[in-house]
Formats: sequence, C-alpha cells, structure tokens
Amino acid sequence: MKKVFISTSIPYVNAAPHLGHALEFVQADAIARRHRSLGDEVFFLSGSDENSLKNVQSAEKLGMPVKDLVDKNCQKFFDLKEVLKLTFDDFIRTTEERHFKGAQKLWKVCEKDIYKKKYSGLYCVGCEEFYKEDELVDGLCPEHKTKPELIEEENYFFKLSNYQDKLQKLIESDEIKILPESRKNEVLSFIKSGLQDFCISRSSERAKGWGIDVPDDPTQKLWVWFDALSNYINALGYGSNDESKFNEFWQNNEFKLHVIGKGIIRFHAVYWPAMLLSAGISLPKTLFVHGYVTADNQKMSKSIGNVVDPIELVNKYGCDGVRYFLLREIPALGDGDFTYEKFEKRYNSDLASGLGNLFSRTIAMIEKAGLSNDFEIQPNQQFIDEVEAIKEKINNRYVYFNETLSNVWELVSFCDKYIEDEKPWEINELMMQKRIFSNLIYSLKNISGMILPLLPETSEKMRKQLGEKDGKFNIKKGESLFPRI
Repeated sequence: MKKVFISTSIPYVNAAPHLGHALEFVQADAIARRHRSLGDEVFFLSGSDENSLKNVQSAEKLGMPVKDLVDKNCQKFFDLKEVLKLTFDDFIRTTEERHFKGAQKLWKVCEKDIYKKKYSGLYCVGCEEFYKEDELVDGLCPEHKTKPELIEEENYFFKLSNYQDKLQKLIESDEIKILPESRKNEVLSFIKSGLQDFCISRSSERAKGWGIDVPDDPTQKLWVWFDALSNYINALGYGSNDESKFNEFWQNNEFKLHVIGKGIIRFHAVYWPAMLLSAGISLPKTLFVHGYVTADNQKMSKSIGNVVDPIELVNKYGCDGVRYFLLREIPALGDGDFTYEKFEKRYNSDLASGLGNLFSRTIAMIEKAGLSNDFEIQPNQQFIDEVEAIKEKINNRYVYFNETLSNVWELVSFCDKYIEDEKPWEINELMMQKRIFSNLIYSLKNISGMILPLLPETSEKMRKQLGEKDGKFNIKKGESLFPRI
C-alpha cells in the first residue's frame, strides 16, 4: 500500500464542460479507481479555474456579474461527478479562501525569484499566456488560432532562467516523468531553446478587479497560471493552519500524478516545477499528457458549433457507454475523433453485441439448465491460463486504457468462440453443461474485476447478477448491461 496523489487540471469555467473535459476526468478517475483496487490510499483532486480573464470577458459579453457566471458553470463541472461516476476526493474552486491563502503564501516564499519591470508583449487570453513572435503561426496563437493582444504594462516577473539547467536534468532523467515520450521531447526542446523569465501578474485594472491580489500590492493580481497551479497543494492544506495532508500526500509522497491535456504541458512541466523549486517544495513525479477529442476531425469549438455535451451523451447512452467510448476509442495519450456514428458503432459492436450479449446469454443458459442456485465453479486450466495471460497484459500497461479494454475484449471473444464450439444448448448431460458454464462464470467474474476501474456501473451490475457469496454463485438475471441502440 502506498500514498497516491492524482489530479486533473482545473478547467476554465467561462463555459459549460464538453466531451474533452469528460475525457480527462474519466482517465484520472480510472487511474484513481485502479490504485484503490490495489489497496493504495488515494487522494484524487479536481476543481475549477475561476480567476481567468476569459471568465471576466465571457461575463461581460453575457452582461452578468463574473461571480454569477463562474458559480453557474462551476456547478456544471461539479455535476459531472455524479453523471460520469467520478470519485474525486476534493473539488477546489480558485475563488475559495483556502486557495487565496495558499496562492499568496507560494508567492511570498518565491519572492527571491520575483521582480517588477515594464514590458510589452503579445498575450493570448485563451491561453492566458504571452507568446514570442516566432511562436505564432501566421501571426496567430498556435492553440486558439486567434491574434494575440499587444499588452504594455509594468508587472511582476519570475526568474525562470535561474532554473533552466535544473529543469532539463529533471526531465531528461525522468525524475519528472512525462508520458508519452513525444511530449517529453517537446518540453526538452522548449527548455533547450532558452528559458525566459515570465510575467506572473497583471494590473488590477486589466483584470477588472477580478482575481487574487499580489501580496503587499493590491494594484496587481496574480497571473492566473501562478494562481491556478498552486491549487494542487492548496487543496491539501498548504497555507492553512493544518498542513498535515499536504505533508502526507505531497511533501513526503513519491507518487504524485497530474493528468493534463497537451495544450497546457508547458505550464505543468516547466513553470510549475520551477515555482516549486523556488519555494523548496517537493515536485510532481509524473505528467500523464492526453490529447484532444475532436468532433468529426475538427477541434471542438463553440464558434464552430461542434461542442458535444457529455451530460446529454450520458442521458442518451448511459454512463459506461460514454466512459467506454472515451477510454477505448480515444488513444490514452493521443488525439481521437468523436462522431455519433462512431459512437453507436462502437457501442453496438463492443458493448451490446459483445460483453452485454455474452453476459446475458450465459446467464440465460444457466437459468434454463436449472443451475443458477449455489453454483460452484471449477474452471479448467485452459481458462485459468487465458485469464492470467490477460491480467498480465493489463497489469503491465493499465493506464493505456484503449489497450487494456482491447485485452479484456480478447477474453470476451475467447468466451464467445468457446460457446459456439461447445454448443451447450445441444448437450443433455448436466455435468458437461456444468463444466462449460463453470468456465464462463469464471471468465465473467474476472472480466467484472478487470473493468471495475473503467466501467464501474457495469462491473457492479455483473457482480450483483452473478451473486457470488462464500465461493458459490446464486445467479439471477437482471437488467441488460447494454441495450442495443
């Protein structure tokens, strides 16, 4: 048993959540559930980023107070906990007092690396980041394809250049491990190009008075990323009167994992570790960097009108139908595409006609044979070996969720072929039927355990219908796992 800290990034709440947010939440939840199933003590954190200038501008467009906007949209993000069956232990809002205290304390302990200067730069509000001219693509932000705004101000800067060599060594040596390798190389390339000090405040005037005051200088607000990144430790009590959880799950813990999207890797792999080094605080250990969910091969965008609402999707197809698509169809560390046609094809082939059909027909055959009560299983060696082989594959690469589910479905196909080869409906001898059903129940029991972190509702339905107690199975047919659509 070990202590495990797992976090999602905290999304801007200038709008409602979309399917890309759901991907990150479900991936992080699957990792958290997996560690709990292994007996680890997990602290799983999510939250909302509410101090962004994006939120201010969105509220202005809607003609409503910023607080009302962030309260409304924050609730929609929090509601995903029930909708997607997420198991985060805490949800921190960056407008909470505990976050203000932690962010301001972090600033104070980093003050040796903070200075003030006048400057001008190209700022993308979407990224909440300054860009150099040569980082733009045709004069536009590479992430949002919008023209950055020229900002001229006097603000505070952080001496990132002080930490270039240290950061390079940490990442090259995998002391901070970045998955996949391609993202690690991307970060190293950025570091080797020469790190420049970065701006960590904005004028209160430009921020419209929204955000966290710079300590001892109310004319300035903390830059949203300096503020937001500290959420990971603030939720653990950093800056409070009781920092025991911070010491337990962060300072003295070797397993700290951030699940983030590829668009914010620079903040988590460069700026965040540098801030922690300056503050003398322990570093994260692993960055799990996923890609994007596109919609019909286009990035989801409100302006295009192709944003997919995960709540509507769950209402139509069920929680585990959505979780399965996100974890099976979208590469764990890459981009993947969503269309309703792809979703329904995957749902019907893998879930309704795959696991769902295998489970329902097995239970129906057992009930028809009159073997559903106090059924004791004695699987043969072939099935034991097959199950153990699948478990070994899964254990070695569990966080590659698409591969894991593909491995589990190998066992589903193995059982389907076994049924077709053995044809238990043509067998009259009870002992022969028992042998066949014993192998199938053994497989389904293990499938239920394998998919628990990924498809928790389905796993629970299977467990209840199998009715295992004291080594015997009292099988009772229940609702269909996945009705065909």
